[in-house]
Amino acid sequence: MKNIAILCSGGDVSGMNPALKQFVEYSLQNSLTPYFVYDGFEGLIDNKIIKATHKDAAGIINRGGTIIGSARSKRFMQKEFREVAKKNLDALGIDMLLVLGGDGSFRGMDIFYKEHGVKFCGIPSTIDNDINGTEYCLGVDTALNVIKDSIDNIRDTAASFSRAFVIETMGRNCGYLALVSALCSGAELCLIPEIEYDLKEYEDSFKEQIRSGRKYFIAVVSEGIKEKSSEIAEWFEQKIGLESRVTILGHTQRGGNPTIYDRLMAYKFVNHAIDGLLGGRDESVICYAKKGFEYKSIDEVANKKYQLDSELLGYLKRF
Repeated sequence: MKNIAILCSGGDVSGMNPALKQFVEYSLQNSLTPYFVYDGFEGLIDNKIIKATHKDAAGIINRGGTIIGSARSKRFMQKEFREVAKKNLDALGIDMLLVLGGDGSFRGMDIFYKEHGVKFCGIPSTIDNDINGTEYCLGVDTALNVIKDSIDNIRDTAASFSRAFVIETMGRNCGYLALVSALCSGAELCLIPEIEYDLKEYEDSFKEQIRSGRKYFIAVVSEGIKEKSSEIAEWFEQKIGLESRVTILGHTQRGGNPTIYDRLMAYKFVNHAIDGLLGGRDESVICYAKKGFEYKSIDEVANKKYQLDSELLGYLKRF
């Protein structure tokens, strides 16, 4: 039997545990011996590589996060530690890896492959949804649902007290979470890093809405915009005339019970990743687009800047 391993790198997402479960089951179906690498690339170096069984994957499909841990590894950037990782894999007869992570993780594996020939397939896993070449990353749907529930709850208070609420989402320099959440929660304002804005342009419209009977505002902003959320709230109070509050959702967006969609996508991503490795694709990332799943090169995924879908950006006109 051939041996295959899986690891999680970078930020955790809800969807990793369903992926781990499917990894064990699909590996065994294909006469592969599955291994879990604990704590990401750090685990490769420290030899935290353990054979996985059905027992290890039982009861985890509904859990957020990852039971094998994740990490960002500075040591893996150094050649001497990558050599240690290769020796650890060789000792167990492992020459195939699945990597759940982002573009930085894929770049690290690209170097590892070129140096040591360890075959791998990357599975895009980040709630930011900012990886070039794929329209969907594992964990995004769960994060969006967490944000949606939070905004719906905050709206109740905003309406009751006639306030403006500024709700900050994660996403680094990508406004995907903020934009989709704003559209799907009926927010009155959405600010993202990809689009320049001037708050003065909203003042007349918002004041007119208040004169016409509007009692509250919901503003969804991405963490990567030029101003702090507190400054947006201050603008609401000083220029629009509404008492304001800020809610920074933070790491609540990373956790939570994986949605049905993320569980299904985990299943599909893992199956395609293993099929690709068994089919001779030694170094690739499995990506998802409207036409389905496709394998892409590291250069196309990790070395090109992600851009928001033009159709989604077009919806910003609503604001």
